[in-house]
Amino acid sequence: MSASTFHVGRTAVCDLTEQATISTAGREDFPFPSLTTVPKELVHRTSDAQVLLTDWQRLDQEHFSVTAQWPRTHNLFTPIAGGYYDPLICAETIRQAGNLLGHAEFGIPFGHNFVLWDLAITVHPEHLLIGRTPAVIDLEITYIETKRRAGRVFGAVYETVARRDGHVVATGRTSFTCTSPAVYRRIRPEHVLRPDHRPLPLTAPAAPQTVGRLSPTDVVLSPIGQENRWQLRVDTSHPVLFDHPVDHVPGMVLMEAARQAAAAALGRRSFMPLGISTEFKRYVELDAPCIIEAERIHEDGSDEEVVRVTGHQDGELTYSAIVRAPAYAY
Repeated sequence: MSASTFHVGRTAVCDLTEQATISTAGREDFPFPSLTTVPKELVHRTSDAQVLLTDWQRLDQEHFSVTAQWPRTHNLFTPIAGGYYDPLICAETIRQAGNLLGHAEFGIPFGHNFVLWDLAITVHPEHLLIGRTPAVIDLEITYIETKRRAGRVFGAVYETVARRDGHVVATGRTSFTCTSPAVYRRIRPEHVLRPDHRPLPLTAPAAPQTVGRLSPTDVVLSPIGQENRWQLRVDTSHPVLFDHPVDHVPGMVLMEAARQAAAAALGRRSFMPLGISTEFKRYVELDAPCIIEAERIHEDGSDEEVVRVTGHQDGELTYSAIVRAPAYAY
């Protein structure tokens, strides 16, 4: 279970969208088409640089089109093997799309908490090659279930097909629910909502090359002296993984931990997951150790490597993930 809380003073989507619009009409000297991202508040980001979505359109009650742009380089989603987009940028794009449509099309108020229950992606690496310009991604999103209470949407299950130049680059499935601030205060431990709530002291990172990363600042696992077991490393100052203050570990941090644990279990210095399927069971708290464990799984007839990753905190399962990878290293 992972919740995303974002509080803003403005609640009119039309106002936010209007502020994000930049016109280049009459600018014949402007050599490139203008690009504006959607308002950052709609995707629960405080940094404009972390917004990946550029536009959206409702096609009918259940179908939407969303466009995104992936930069050629990113301060977290770094290129894999020097030339491929990181599949987790697909996961973040799909996550942002759910927040965007939840607010802009289904009327979920700002300040409500998005609780992520599962997020699964499958990618096609041949279409993840980084080109000479940023990749334009077209998302086809289908809501296969919307949950309503008193006529208002409070949750949904949606599927995504992401295309690049007409080719399917990734598919995904996501489910979430939303809670009001009052309900959220009732279900969360009182101490985690206080201003003096502090995370555990920051632990030392695993060697980046052992978990498929380039920089120690992006490592979310700390060694504990046991094979294929680590303590989750929670760096709340990380500008991307913790874009804004939260009272628990975000779901994208847990997906990153699953990817890194799988890379370590397979001994990959550069790691291209073909798919990550994650289920969130409980909030992962900031002030208690969370143990991450990886186990290689053998599947008869499969030419892929499969790793199951789990997280436990205070003896309770917090989340689980299945990570699939090619038998060869990228």
